[in-house]
Amino acid sequence: MVTENRKALPVLTLATAAVVLGVLSGAVAVYMKSSGSGKDALAASGDCAKSDALVTKLKPLMKGQVAALVAANPPRSLGDFSFKGPDGKAMTLADFKGKTVLLNLWATWCIPCRTEMPELDALQKDMGADGKFEVAAINIDTGNDDKPNAFRNDTGITSLAFYRDNTLGTFNRLKKEGLAFGLPATMLIDKDGCLVAAMNGPAAWHSEDAKALVVAAKGE
Repeated sequence: MVTENRKALPVLTLATAAVVLGVLSGAVAVYMKSSGSGKDALAASGDCAKSDALVTKLKPLMKGQVAALVAANPPRSLGDFSFKGPDGKAMTLADFKGKTVLLNLWATWCIPCRTEMPELDALQKDMGADGKFEVAAINIDTGNDDKPNAFRNDTGITSLAFYRDNTLGTFNRLKKEGLAFGLPATMLIDKDGCLVAAMNGPAAWHSEDAKALVVAAKGE
């Protein structure tokens, strides 16, 4: 069971573990908020000027268990970001318009994802009931759905919808744009489909810090 004061995911320990895993796998992993490349990556242009006020509001809340988030400067649209929905049909982030979305990329071979996914599941259960917020956790394993489904069962996932992209297109696009250096990778999208913050590496998403961030992002 995931608890409010979960201690299995301290920020420093998670960030360190994620970096070590990235080095061992030969991946480029940058999971610290002070990363210059991360800040530059979030500085792309886009028609999301009205989301600037939300970013300003959220910055003080990017602390504690979610301190690794990097604010978008300026916010930008990811509305055409595509993947498959629970029914197997193609969809984009534009289909979530009007809803705040925590977009997460994960895979069965991602070791930190095994601990993070139950956190995301609990966040969805607690914060997504009103239909104004959703954790969209997108699996990027290639092949069929067998491994991802087994992973979800093994980790006790019950509240997260099953979003999927077995082409690696989602990851490659975000990697090209400087938003994903490894897995997990998470982006906070406002109700207008604009990126307002991003994080590389795992976090305690069921923590009070994360919940406060989501409440503010929803405009409550």
